[in-house]
Amino acid sequence: MFYGLNKFIKNLLPKQLFYRALLIVATPIIILQITISVVFFDSLWIKTNKGMTRALIGEIKTFIAAYELEKYNKDLLTNLFQEHLNFSVKYEASKILPKEDLERWFSPTDRTLRRELKSKEFEYWFDTTTYKNLIDLKIGYKNGYFQFYIPKERITSTSARMFALWITLPAFLLITIAIIFLKNQTRPIINLARASERFGRGEFIDEFRPSGAMEIRQAGYEFEKMRKRIIRHLNQRSEMLSGISHDLRTPLTRIKLQLAFIKDENISKKLSEDVLEMEKMLNEYLQFASSRSTEKTETFNISELIENTVKKYDKKNIKTHLNQRIYINGRKNLILRCLNNLIDNSIKYSQNIKIELKKTSNNIIIFIDDDGPGIKEKDYDNVFKPFFKLDKSRGDSKSSVGLGLSIASDVIKSHGGNITLNKSPMNGLRVTIFLPF
Repeated sequence: MFYGLNKFIKNLLPKQLFYRALLIVATPIIILQITISVVFFDSLWIKTNKGMTRALIGEIKTFIAAYELEKYNKDLLTNLFQEHLNFSVKYEASKILPKEDLERWFSPTDRTLRRELKSKEFEYWFDTTTYKNLIDLKIGYKNGYFQFYIPKERITSTSARMFALWITLPAFLLITIAIIFLKNQTRPIINLARASERFGRGEFIDEFRPSGAMEIRQAGYEFEKMRKRIIRHLNQRSEMLSGISHDLRTPLTRIKLQLAFIKDENISKKLSEDVLEMEKMLNEYLQFASSRSTEKTETFNISELIENTVKKYDKKNIKTHLNQRIYINGRKNLILRCLNNLIDNSIKYSQNIKIELKKTSNNIIIFIDDDGPGIKEKDYDNVFKPFFKLDKSRGDSKSSVGLGLSIASDVIKSHGGNITLNKSPMNGLRVTIFLPF
């Protein structure tokens, strides 16, 4: 039960740090203001109003009692009470009290007045809304009623409005200051998160400058150190593979020259094929080494990119379903390299290929289906590992070193996306690419 309650409360709480911090700051202020307001209205305002209303009803009862005892000059008595007690009174003979109920049940003033009138067993009717500064009170007496016009200040204190003003303004002022302060504190965290996201996608970012509180600055400095170590590691990897590939080209060139002098065509042909395979392998190494390109991001039409890529293959067995123009922000050449690798694999092992592009609320999805032999489900993850080859299930290919799918996966993940393998509706392999936008 407690776990469910805890989960329910967590779902109600805001997800962003700024709003959580604002909630921590604002909640005590609001609770304190409500508590003070309740205490004030309960112990001061309501009790004060109750005492003032009780005194007024006592004066009215005194007036009615004196009116009954006065037999000669009732007008003098009325003027005397009006002059000294600050309310207007008039006796309306042969009139009945109004039937319309104008009492406000939500008003503390109306409730207090009604309670006190009932306690004195008066037959009454009153209206506190028609006049801005007066209360229209009628109290039944014999065949008519007394008409009282009483200033509202006689039964209510004006300090409540001032209190509400002075308790509300400081609360808004404190919360406004808290919002400004929290914005300044959370901005460095947001900048750090954005820099991490961009770096995770492989984008080039300038020197990151940590700011904010000491703990946030420390996290920023550690991120910058990590970023430099990763870049250094990637550069070393690329330089090593590029260097090895470059160094191997020189002996391959010499071998080609020597093959030209061999008279035996059989031996020359076989050796030439081996040299070509080695060159293809070196090209794959170079492509893998440059998969972490420093190319800058740009906004481009991915529908047009796929369409132009398919046209270059000039094959009728590649069908496309691109029903809309979709734009994405990314590195165009890397996406092109990824598509080339995947289409090359499909052409190599299948007869028919279908490429479909669609857009969802959060992702751009590319489907590449073929009717080839496919890949066993247990190897779906392995084929994305560098140098992994499926010789038995996909045919023996000596010229490949198993970097094509690894490069494709690296490119997609560097854009913050994902690439998966499944069974194709064409009974071959389906490659699904998810690219966020």
